[in-house]
Amino acid sequence: MADAGSGGRGDLDEAAAVFAGVRPRLFGIAYRMLASVSEAEDLVQEVWLRWQAYDRATVHDPAAFLATVTTRLAINAVQSARVRRETYVGPWLPEPVDTGADPYLGAERGEALEFAVLLLLERLSPTERAAYVLREAFDYPYRQIAEIVQLNEAAVRQLVSRARKRVTGERRTPVSKAEQRRLLTAFVAAARAGDLTTLEKLFAEDVTSYSDGGGAVRAARYPVVGASRVAKVIKAYGGGFWAGAEIDWASTNGQPSALLSRDGQVFAVVTVNASERGIDEVLWVLNPVKMTGVSRQ
Repeated sequence: MADAGSGGRGDLDEAAAVFAGVRPRLFGIAYRMLASVSEAEDLVQEVWLRWQAYDRATVHDPAAFLATVTTRLAINAVQSARVRRETYVGPWLPEPVDTGADPYLGAERGEALEFAVLLLLERLSPTERAAYVLREAFDYPYRQIAEIVQLNEAAVRQLVSRARKRVTGERRTPVSKAEQRRLLTAFVAAARAGDLTTLEKLFAEDVTSYSDGGGAVRAARYPVVGASRVAKVIKAYGGGFWAGAEIDWASTNGQPSALLSRDGQVFAVVTVNASERGIDEVLWVLNPVKMTGVSRQ
């Protein structure tokens, strides 16, 4: 049976080729909006189903059309995701994505990928987040963003400006990737050894540790704050946590990360956010359902 608005099998093949050509960008938009690999994949699949059924003869710019559908679906998905996260057990962290294995995700522009930025984007309204992502990560012109989010151009410029100020204003200036990797490597070594003195030296005074277990595995239910307290908690719980763990170094969300695995299965992704003061945040992604976007190197 021919698909809607098509000329049969050949037309569907052409539709698939067009979709495949823009799919990486669609996933990049969806992931930055939802901060979840699995949810972004589901959303992109929904876009494909809609593209199949749509009267494609009426579409003059398929890439723009598909980006619009993706963004609007993502805006709705963010709203429902926030409701679900209100009942999430413990701190919620973005689902890591392996940007080493999928370099295209950050190939155009790497903005709005790092954990620190994704967490700040959670504070924006869905439309504000969409405008920021389209502008900062993909350099869409304001006019096109206005069409996508169904606002006038002046309003979009205000949305992006406000979002940019919130993201940059609420974040300390990050260190270089090389320094972040050095700090992460030193942190993992000290944490594994239970070395309180070294841990405290690595930390900023107000360092915060976030552990996302989602209620599925043992993890702190609340953020732990303060250099001395974080170091003591890591030492107290470290023995069993690190026992038998193999460590691989990876790039997740465009930043250095440690993948911890046992029997070939990744059970934790650990990374840090740091400034000139030292490590400001330690992020432990432990929820098993959030491991779909990473694998051992």
